[in-house]
Amino acid sequence: MITKSHIFIDGNWVEPLEQQLRQVTNPATEEPSAMFAAGGVADVDRAVAAAKRAFDNWSTSDPGYRLAFVERLLEIYTRRGPDIAAAISLEMGAPVDLALERHVAAGAFHITNFINAFRTFEFERPLGPHAPNDRIIMDPIGVVGLITPWNWPMNQVTLKVIPALLAGCTMVLKPAEIAPLSSLVFAELIDEARVPKGVFNLVNGNGAVVGAHLSQHPDVEMISFTGSTRAGIAISTAAAPTLKRVSLELGGKGANIVFADADADAVKRGVLHCFTNTGQSCNAPTRMLVERSVYDAAVETAKKAAEEVEVGLPSQRGKHIGPLASAAQFQKVQELIQKGIDEGARLVVGGLGRPSNFDRGYFVRPTIFADVDNRMTIAQEEIFGPVLCMTAFDTEDHAIQLANDTPYGLSNYVQTQDGAKRNRVALRLRSGMVEMNGRPRGAGAPFGGVKASGRAREGGVWGIEEFLEPKAVSDWANIEADRVGA
Repeated sequence: MITKSHIFIDGNWVEPLEQQLRQVTNPATEEPSAMFAAGGVADVDRAVAAAKRAFDNWSTSDPGYRLAFVERLLEIYTRRGPDIAAAISLEMGAPVDLALERHVAAGAFHITNFINAFRTFEFERPLGPHAPNDRIIMDPIGVVGLITPWNWPMNQVTLKVIPALLAGCTMVLKPAEIAPLSSLVFAELIDEARVPKGVFNLVNGNGAVVGAHLSQHPDVEMISFTGSTRAGIAISTAAAPTLKRVSLELGGKGANIVFADADADAVKRGVLHCFTNTGQSCNAPTRMLVERSVYDAAVETAKKAAEEVEVGLPSQRGKHIGPLASAAQFQKVQELIQKGIDEGARLVVGGLGRPSNFDRGYFVRPTIFADVDNRMTIAQEEIFGPVLCMTAFDTEDHAIQLANDTPYGLSNYVQTQDGAKRNRVALRLRSGMVEMNGRPRGAGAPFGGVKASGRAREGGVWGIEEFLEPKAVSDWANIEADRVGA
């Protein structure tokens, strides 16, 4: 049994003031796998106080000084990758290969992209030729609270911690209570990199206690949250009296529009993308909208693809999917599968219960529903499991109408060889991201959505700017020009 009895405050590993050990459950066995220290309100207060003390020096430090710490952090992160992967696999059930090759790799990818974006980042910007002595100064916003989810732990920790460090902010990180172990390893990296005391603090704990207190704390200038839309609303409400900035990256219900002229691999690629990480991705293409002339064939292709998806233990090597992360998530997915059956969707493959080779653990059967009406619950609610909904469409306008008929707006997908068509569709889709023909977004592209998916933009230049505020200054003295003139 792993026991982590400390949290990280002001550059030191300390015990919470009110020591509470909480359990991490192995989702493959449903048995306890670790214990960790959960903090409380008093621990948040002392973490925020440490961050506030550190802010003046860190925020006014040379950008190159901050960049050097992040570059050192990347070196340590790369070396400790296997340790991070082991923690992720244990805490949320990602298969070991997926944990290292996708989860850990995502963090390294983001750190690298932030470093590249920061090399040419301008904190002092001219307003324009019409006002040669005006400048826009990008100021770090202050102490920030970072609340991260359990489904892609290092992906979200790096998307928040790294740009906050580079921007000159100090911070308090609260990881998801389901998946605290990988963030504790990340705090070890911060400690090894010798980031100045108080710049980074970590307080594990319950969202209703630690997360809520961070959200309403008067000395926290910003909350950056990734998680459910329900929790995002609660955080916004808690933060409102202090008028802090709230940056939300929330759920999704991505549509994957497959036109008749899509490439031969489009349907299978869409199924596998939907099921990646056991379907626990907010940007997963969970609704496949298929042009009616090829719909029946697409359903058969999708069925075969789902039947080939293996479900296995997190400790097992390979390209299989693992269990869902928690009992609550398992129950939710089972209820929504039942709801799909009850509301008349056609169950093509999968369904209720565990795969036949498992009698315990939060394993689910890869599931596909066809003939899903957009009014059905499974077409509107985020399932967050390996469940794909398929619907036929008749025209381009019909496809766009179906895709946009959702409370969410995170990521959509388009499959067609007609360049003009895919551009038209991309322009009309109400989402923060559109990926077409299986090509991922480029390095440094912003990640975020619209509507109930939140309005955050994480990654690259946009991710750094999330933690900055523009300050307009007139009659700025051009010191370098004066020196040249002298």
